[in-house]
Amino acid sequence: MSISKWIGGALGWSFGGPIGAIIGVALGSFVDSLTNGKGSPFLDEGQPKQNRRATHSRRTRQQPQTQSGDFEVSLLILASIVIKADGKQDQRELDFVRQQFVNMYGKERANHAFKLFKNISDQKNISTRQVCLQIRQMMDHSSRLQLMHFLFGIAKADGTVTDDEERQIYTMAGYLGINSRDYESIKAMFYNSSDNAYKILEIDKSATVDEIKKAYRKMAKKYHPDKVIHLGKEHQVGAEEKFRQVQKAYEHLQKERGF
Repeated sequence: MSISKWIGGALGWSFGGPIGAIIGVALGSFVDSLTNGKGSPFLDEGQPKQNRRATHSRRTRQQPQTQSGDFEVSLLILASIVIKADGKQDQRELDFVRQQFVNMYGKERANHAFKLFKNISDQKNISTRQVCLQIRQMMDHSSRLQLMHFLFGIAKADGTVTDDEERQIYTMAGYLGINSRDYESIKAMFYNSSDNAYKILEIDKSATVDEIKKAYRKMAKKYHPDKVIHLGKEHQVGAEEKFRQVQKAYEHLQKERGF
C-alpha cells in the first residue's frame, strides 16, 4: 500500500489546508510502518484516486456531504486540542478516545487512528481557528454537531469537564458555526442540573406544553441518527446517544408537567 494512497483515503476533502499540514507532519513519524502494513485504516481508502479528485473538485464549489475519513481526521485533531486544554493529558481521556475508536472502527483501524492521534497530540502551535474554519467550510452541520458531542464526551471521560476544557470547546463551537442554543443543548447532555431537559430541547422553563411538544419534534428531527448516515454506520452510535438524550429530556418534562 503506497503512502499516497493511504493519505488520499484518510483525508478526503481534508487533503490540503491547515488540516492537511497537521496530518502530513503526524504521518512522517510512522511512514515506514504504513508502507509495510496491510489494509487501510480508513473506510473510504478504496475509492479510486481519480474519483476522489473529482469529488474534491465538486466539493470546492458547494458544501459537501462529509465522508467517514473526513470526520475521523477532524475528530482526531480537535480531540487532541481538547485533551491538552487543561494543561495535561489525562489517561482516562486517552482511554476514552481509544475505546470510542475501537467501538466505531474495530481494533485494527482504531490502532492506526490512535497512533496518528498521538502524533498529532505531540505537535505544538496547532491553530484551533484555522482548523475549525476549514471544517466549517467543508463539513455539514449535522456532522459538526456530532463532533461537539464527541468532544464533550472526551472532556467528561475523567469525571468532570474542567473550565479550561469547556472554554476550549466553546471556542471551537464558535469557529465551527455552532449557535449558542445548539451548543448549550449538547453541553447539557453532560451535566446534571434541574433545567437540563429544557436546555437539551432548546426551550425556556416558561415554555408551554404545546411548545415543549413542538420543541421535542424539532430536536428529534435534528438529532435523528439518519442525519449522519452518510458518515457510515459506525458514527450512528454517537448520534443515537444524542437522540436518546432528547427522548429522555422529553420524558422528564412529561413527568414533571404531568402531560
